[in-house]
Amino acid sequence: MKVIVTGGNGFIASSVKEANPQIEWVSVDRKELDLSNPDQVRDYFMNAEYDAVFHTGAMAQTADCENYPELTHRINVESTIEIAKACKAKNARLVFISTEQTFNGKTVAGPFKETDEQASVTVYGNHKIECEEFINANLDNYITLRFSWMMGMSRPGVRVSPNIINNVMKAMFYQEPTKFTVNEIRGMTYAKHLAENFAKILELPSGIYNFSNVNMHNTYESAKIIAKKLGFDDETIDRYILPNHERYADRFRDYRLDNSKIEACGIHLGTFEEDVDECLSDYGWLR
Repeated sequence: MKVIVTGGNGFIASSVKEANPQIEWVSVDRKELDLSNPDQVRDYFMNAEYDAVFHTGAMAQTADCENYPELTHRINVESTIEIAKACKAKNARLVFISTEQTFNGKTVAGPFKETDEQASVTVYGNHKIECEEFINANLDNYITLRFSWMMGMSRPGVRVSPNIINNVMKAMFYQEPTKFTVNEIRGMTYAKHLAENFAKILELPSGIYNFSNVNMHNTYESAKIIAKKLGFDDETIDRYILPNHERYADRFRDYRLDNSKIEACGIHLGTFEEDVDECLSDYGWLR
């Protein structure tokens, strides 16, 4: 199978490629393809040959989306629509990455199912909702994966994206007091599970799937759990892992995703604690 992956040098794409050498990968990043130019994107995908597209390329930083809404709309939405149209024309499967942030405007508690109504208070979240709606309405051969916050660690050839594990390690090892919000609860999933299950994901029935583990702790509590598993005592943890009561003080954010649909397909995602243990163990940091 030949798969084009956008954002090909990013953490998610690199992890999936590394774990699936049986796939013929065509990796494109910003040097090969400018996602801010939808016309260029359309021409590239209409002229290329492929069986599937793994679309991870996006402008995902919340601040960038808020500050540059027209630019990021071209990158996140307009180019995604061109990729979707090309996949339909070529009868190729699209694997599109969405996000828990499509639920960040909800005023009721999660976890949220794939069929629950979405509501976002951020430009980025609304970009992903717009993409999802177009894909759902126009494609028959697609997988939309709604990610939680994805965890992992860097290794040769794979540079990790910012996540709670490296945020905690930076705070503890460099003795930098760091605030973690108490007004937020979300899944935090080891990206290894995506990489190891990608071949199975490619074969799933078309539709939307939440890709998240189960977490019952707010972000501050989650950070303390990681620090404890790194071997630090309570006094040291309390010195460098600090509660942020100000962020989201207006409304508690519950982004949790119900993963029962993908679990029923044989893809097990487990719990936050299990994922932290596995990640830290894989890299020799579990104490």
